[in-house]
Amino acid sequence: MKYLSRFALLALVASLAACSVLESDKIDYKSAGKAPTLEVPPDLSQLARDNRYAIPGGAVTANSYQTGVANAPGVPTAVSNLGDVRMERTGSQRWLVVNRSPDQLWDPVKDFWQESGFLLTTEQRNLGIMETDWAENRAKLPQDIIRGTLGKLVDSVYSTGELDRFRTRMERTPTGTEIYISHRGMQEVYTTTRQDQTVWQPRPSDPELEAEFLRRLMVKLGVSQEQAKQVAATAAAAPVQTARVSNVGGQPIVQLNDGFDRAWRRVGLALDRTGFTVEDRDRSAGVYFVRYVPPNPDKKEPGFFGKLFSSSKTESPLKFRILIKSQGESSTVSVQNEAGAPETSVNAERIVKVIADDLR
Repeated sequence: MKYLSRFALLALVASLAACSVLESDKIDYKSAGKAPTLEVPPDLSQLARDNRYAIPGGAVTANSYQTGVANAPGVPTAVSNLGDVRMERTGSQRWLVVNRSPDQLWDPVKDFWQESGFLLTTEQRNLGIMETDWAENRAKLPQDIIRGTLGKLVDSVYSTGELDRFRTRMERTPTGTEIYISHRGMQEVYTTTRQDQTVWQPRPSDPELEAEFLRRLMVKLGVSQEQAKQVAATAAAAPVQTARVSNVGGQPIVQLNDGFDRAWRRVGLALDRTGFTVEDRDRSAGVYFVRYVPPNPDKKEPGFFGKLFSSSKTESPLKFRILIKSQGESSTVSVQNEAGAPETSVNAERIVKVIADDLR
């Protein structure tokens, strides 16, 4: 009995220690790159197979890392300066502003994601975009006695039932670079009452995860842990934001109470979060060039992304332009076809609704 009590005590101590690790570090990602292929919306992975997006070895193109514009006067933006790195916030959106060129930041940011446990499936250096594969946050696993004792020997049998993917977008500004991180998530759900079959379905994006990785990226770029934590704490407030769907001259639009600079950022993050494939962007013209996969009308799509994506891998993506026009402190977001003409189709209505839902 004495030896049994000692074993129980040691097991309890190990369990408590594991819990303390979980509390101190809630992020511990492990790539799912070797896992079976996920049944995800087709356009989420389609770009990586397109060889015309290979990283060029020559000069950066005119549209790459589009030149930013100054914040519109009167727009509330929280700023925290730390050396040449600062975090800015407007509403629930946060991003980093770094006084370095995108070329100087590309390799450190790439190393950051690999050191965080991810593989990169998309690297578009000419556009300033990189995207990770799907990975599991192992810090969410229960730290029970068996796992705490045997560790990696039984680690493969544990699963959180959730996977995350992150997109990083860098835009050149007159003084440096703006860095945006957007999150997309998937969750495994049972499809039968016997709970013997599962499918992967999208789950809503997590702005707090985005903020945490921005904070960690600050550390990678030279900010101390304590300073980065203070910045994250001061950037926590999130005022209410609104987006309204309207119709002007038969064309569906999104109306925002934002000037151009803020509207550009908000729409860009909404496109990243909702899985659009952004092929190019022209900030001076207020245009994002995107690809869109129409949903399958004969199949009910579950979850948030069902409003936008089809589960069929045979659907061909369509090309559209997302146009942002601003006048003072108000902006409109509309859809154009590939040639730049106003789009009034059902697809335009769906795209506008998805963008508006994310901006609310």
